[in-house]
Order: sequence, then structure tokens, then C-alpha cells
Amino acid sequence: MHVDIGAALASVADPGVDEDRLDDLDDRVRDAHERIAAGRADDEFGYASLNLPERTDPGAIRDAVEPVADAEYVITVGIGGSALGARTITSALAEAPERHVVLDNVDPEHVERTLSDLPLSETAINVVSRSGTTAETLANFLVVRAAYEDAGVDWTELTVVTTGEAGPLRELADAEGLPTLPVPEGVPGRFSALSAVGLVPPAILGVDIEGVVAGAAAVADDLGPSLQDTPAYAYGAVAHQLEQEGATVNAVMPYAERLESFAEWVAQLFAESLGKDGQGQTPVRALGATDQHSQLQLYRAGPADKVVTFVRPGERPDLPIPSADHEALSYLDGVDLGELIDAEYDATVASLPAADRPAIELEIDRLDPQGVGELLYAMEAACVLMGELAGVETFTQPAVEWGKRATRALVQGETTEETRVVDERPSHVVD
Repeated sequence: MHVDIGAALASVADPGVDEDRLDDLDDRVRDAHERIAAGRADDEFGYASLNLPERTDPGAIRDAVEPVADAEYVITVGIGGSALGARTITSALAEAPERHVVLDNVDPEHVERTLSDLPLSETAINVVSRSGTTAETLANFLVVRAAYEDAGVDWTELTVVTTGEAGPLRELADAEGLPTLPVPEGVPGRFSALSAVGLVPPAILGVDIEGVVAGAAAVADDLGPSLQDTPAYAYGAVAHQLEQEGATVNAVMPYAERLESFAEWVAQLFAESLGKDGQGQTPVRALGATDQHSQLQLYRAGPADKVVTFVRPGERPDLPIPSADHEALSYLDGVDLGELIDAEYDATVASLPAADRPAIELEIDRLDPQGVGELLYAMEAACVLMGELAGVETFTQPAVEWGKRATRALVQGETTEETRVVDERPSHVVD
């Protein structure tokens, strides 16, 4: 993969990164890389995430899912990092990505409709929770289990569990003799896509998970102390510097339909990792070429507070556009859909510096397991680097934990500091 930062430089964009200050930024990258390398060497909490390509055992995942390897569908019961990574990989690589269904919300209408639409006897259950106590995950799993029982389907023959070493989910898995896989130690959920947390559904659906891990390993092996030699660091360093210059919004815009979930995964990765101490770019999800017609107006002519991250594969399948036999459409004669979307990509990227707005380009060779593994690992490494440069605690999420405590107390009818805040929240109702 490669990263092009040309459209993010101050000579063509405002906000932009001053080309004369790239050496100073590179010195900061070198120091940050030393800290990251030390954290990886000691397998420290969070930094251990960047060791997953060498720790993850695709063979063990294959063995665990073997009893359900012939399932037509798989339903993932998880939330946040316990679901987004798996959805990103299956969306990008599964032959039939619609056969991976995710329950990561407790909206009763959605859950009921999802279950009613699935052939439960042909649907594997992938339940993921490190603690085994996550309210949304356990509530949905109990509903799913009941639906299987009501349909006369033995859910125990169709379930794979990924969880920690202790907790209610681990106890249930042990009691029922369910195949289990570990949530990796020292790895926050949003950084766990390259472990069993993210690889079980792709494995069930026949994705080459070995290739995904190999692609990630290739980027891991190439991490170095300079942004000039390391695409992941080039992206992270320039995105961070753009935030300092005023680009507080980062719109991630892949030009590949199968990477739409990738933009959602990046949104969690960046928001939860970097949104601290009054810092952090706000991630926005977009899709090229669709959102040229719905969002580009804002990016080119709205407030100068955004950078657009473009992502595309270098190779695409061929799909010729049939002739319309109409003079007004003659410019499409002999053109392929891949040529058209690449032309749209090039035009959109160029339109931003033409309007004095910054952009960064990420390109993988092709949308295959190797390329997806490269992309996932590079964005994780970029995120860790950005946290080091910003001086924030990248691997914690205290604001999220507050909401979890409040939810649990409200459901249990307890009075706590959090529930008092909920009771006293501002209200100005207009009927």
C-alpha cells in the first residue's frame, strides 16, 4: 500500500502541513516510534495490539469454527470492537457478505425482524464479549438463544464463543461444551479485528483469514522511525498535524462499496482512541462516488475544518458500460465502470486542493485478503502514532465506561452518581 500526502501540504491547502516543517514532524515521529516499539517489545496494554499479526493463530480459529463451517449464515452478537472488525472483513472479502448479520444494537424491532428473517437451523451464532457481562451483548444473546429454542433448533451445536478467561459467558461455554476462542490479552476491543474477535465470521464464510493476517504482518514488519518510509506513520503524522492546523473533522471516503464498513470501523477506532483532553478529529463516514453528490459540496465550500481521507484499490474488476446509442452519452462508449469510478476518484481528490482544502490518499494494490490486512493494520498503527503525538491515553475509554455504569444502574433501579446526573439532565420540551 502507499499513502500520498501531496494534497495535504500547505502549498496547496489551508489548513495544510508546511513542507518546510516535515523534518521537525519526522523527528517527533521517530520519538513516538521508539515508544511504540518499546511498548510492543514489552507487550504493554494497548501496544500489544500491534503484535497481533504474530500472535494470531488462524489454524486455531479454523479448528474452533469447524463444527459450523457449513453454515449458510452467521450472526455476530457483540458491540463496538466486538462486531465492527468482523463486519469490516466480511463486507470487504466474503463472497456473500450479506450472509453475515450483526446484532450490535438492542433496538427490539431490529432484533426481532433480523431473527425472523434468518433460517436459524442454518445460521451459526458468533457471540463476542471479553468480560461476558456487556449488557447489550448478553441481552441480545439471551434473546437469540430463546429464538432458537422456540424454533426447535439446538443453539449449542451452532455457537462459537470468543471471550475472556472468566465471566458468565466463559462459564456458559464451559457448561455447554461450546467451542471457544480467547479475546487477546492487552488488546482493547477496537484494536482486535486481527484476532479471533474479528476473524471468526470471515473464517465461517470461507474468507482467506491467513491472507488477512499475512497482509497485516507485512505492514508490521515495515514499521520504521520515519514517516518518509512508513505509509502508516505518514498518514497518522499528517492527519495529526492537520488537526493542529484546524482540520478537526476527518471524512473517510473509500471508493469501493465493499469498504463502506471500513469507514465505520475507522470512526470507532479514531473517536474512542483519540477523543480525549479536548483533542481528536471527528471522524465522518462517506462513500465514493455516492457522497460526491451528498457531501462534497460541504467539503469544498463549507468551513475549512476538514480533511478528506480517500481510500481505493489500485486494481478493479472489468465491467464494460454498454453503448447507449445516444449522442449525449457518447462519452461513455468504450468505457468500463472501473475507469469511471477511478475518474470520479481522481476528479474528487483534485477538486479539494483546487478549493484550498486538504486531502490524503491511501491505496492498496487490490481488494483482497492481503490488501485488507494491510489497511487494517496501517490504520491501527496510524491511530497509535496519533495518540503518541497528541499525548493522550490512546487505549482507554473513560467516557464510554461512564455510560456503561449509568445504564447498568438504571436497569437495576439503583441510585448512583451517574443516575443522579441522568435524573437531573437538562430539559426544555417543545410540543
